[in-house]
Amino acid sequence: VRLTAMAFHYRGRMALAYIALLGGAAAQLAIPRLLGESIDKLIGLADADQGLSGSVVWLGVTLLGIFALRGLLEFVRLYYSESVSQHVAYDLRNSLYDSYQRLSFAYHDTEHTGNLMSKATADVDGVRRYISMGLVRSADIVLLVTFTTIFMFLLNPSLALISLSFVPFLALRSSIVMRRLRKLWTGVQVLMGEMVTVLQENLSGMSVVKSFAAEEYEKGRFARKTDELAQQGYQADKTEGVNSAVMTFFFTLVTGFVLWYGGRQVITTSFTTGELVEFLAYMSMLQLPVRMTAFTVNTFSRAISSGERIFQVLDAQSAIEEKPDAIELPRTEGAVVFQNVSFGYNEVTPVVKQVNIDAKPGQITAILGAPGSGKTTIVHLIPRFYDVTQGKVTIDGVDVRDATLESLRHNVGIVQQDVFLFGASIKENISYGVADATHDDIVHAAKVAQLHDFIISLPDGYDTAVGEQGHTLSGGQRQRLAIARTILVNPPILILDDSTSSVDVETERQIRRALTEVIKGRTTFVIAHRLSTVRGADLILVMKDGQIAEQGTHQELLARGGIYREIYELQLRPQEEVALPDEGRGLAGLLRAMPAPAGDDGGDA
Repeated sequence: VRLTAMAFHYRGRMALAYIALLGGAAAQLAIPRLLGESIDKLIGLADADQGLSGSVVWLGVTLLGIFALRGLLEFVRLYYSESVSQHVAYDLRNSLYDSYQRLSFAYHDTEHTGNLMSKATADVDGVRRYISMGLVRSADIVLLVTFTTIFMFLLNPSLALISLSFVPFLALRSSIVMRRLRKLWTGVQVLMGEMVTVLQENLSGMSVVKSFAAEEYEKGRFARKTDELAQQGYQADKTEGVNSAVMTFFFTLVTGFVLWYGGRQVITTSFTTGELVEFLAYMSMLQLPVRMTAFTVNTFSRAISSGERIFQVLDAQSAIEEKPDAIELPRTEGAVVFQNVSFGYNEVTPVVKQVNIDAKPGQITAILGAPGSGKTTIVHLIPRFYDVTQGKVTIDGVDVRDATLESLRHNVGIVQQDVFLFGASIKENISYGVADATHDDIVHAAKVAQLHDFIISLPDGYDTAVGEQGHTLSGGQRQRLAIARTILVNPPILILDDSTSSVDVETERQIRRALTEVIKGRTTFVIAHRLSTVRGADLILVMKDGQIAEQGTHQELLARGGIYREIYELQLRPQEEVALPDEGRGLAGLLRAMPAPAGDDGGDA
């Protein structure tokens, strides 16, 4: 119903399609009548041994004209029905894409990328076929069946009863087949999404596949999924094919009875040869909609399954909703406070429990803990990637749930460990999210991020394409590009996933120098893995089982002799012994030691 309503949103085009359909059906229904009259006249002229009369010639010309008119109207119908289907497909694809952007992290955490891609491609195409070939064509079928049946009864009631004897059986069978096909096509669409997921993961992780020589394993994994898809698709096509064959068989069988019984009537009654030909022409005309019924049933079944999957996305409620009266958050000072904050991805298992943090403007807060202790979850609550289940997070005293999402996230910048770059130019990647950035702004951000010299050494400079996910750049270069992107946004609050643990010494030095420029004057939260980050922080939070087990400065926590001391002795102290000469001072120490660049006030980048 909702898909049909979307089609009728384009009322003008649908009206033209249906007008052309009505005209074409009328022309088609007139052909058997004219054909029967022509044959009777020709037989009468042959019996009288006369030549062609003017009336017979006129009937022939009329038939040719009707054929031409029907062809023209069929073109108009196809043009406008296809036009509506393409418009609906366009609307659905854009609505789906908008929904993907609207839905929260929680939704995307549980959905496979391939399944979402399948909904925007294969499912939308299934709906398009329904609009162009099902919605309009079904009206054509109803018209032809109805009026053909009426004309057949008017012409010869007994033959009409014989020819329509199989209709109740076909109607019942069609309803059964439609339910079966709906289930089968839903399975096909689900498997299509799973197959696309396998393909997407393989292509994205090709370096891992090659590194572990897992090509044969991946071939087998993909082959198993495509085999499942092929089997499910085969079952759907087989069901459709059997249904079509059964309908054709019954129609052919009934046609044989009509020829036998109608022939006897021509010989023994006043039923003429022309009328028999006219009746057979109506039966032939009935054959097309009967055969098309199987195809239409399949189209409807596929559209229902595709529509259900599409509307699952369009109707999904985001866990993160913006209040109707949400305020526009201006550029903040950067005071971030967690008040008795708890959060869980489900109602059973809390991930963060009773967390209290008071981060002053410009303060560096390092968050340390074992994997799964809640480090990343805490920082994701600040820009509302997820909403707290208890307590509140405030920025400059404003609950983040009371601010618009756009203004909130313009105040919070994130430099992630796993940097994602778009397959565009370096310039476009740096200016992502800042539509009004000038070239000078981009160059300045790249200089601060220690990336400008590398960029200008490239043949195309800032217009150099980075390749899919930035594969033409090294890990350190991708990190510094992400830093430049954050500098350009110029947020007062910064979240850093300490990302220098897997790069070489020189790259680490460049990244840390770039980070010191970003941190200046900003409230910074660092998910820490390295001693250099931890010991230079103004506040260190040690997470354990979703709670803050300890907090304080580096020296305070060492003197306390608790969990932090154990981590320090096991993990951090060996790092200290091999630390870079300027690394031991940490980010904060390095920041204080380095003078601000000439002409830079250290604030806005």
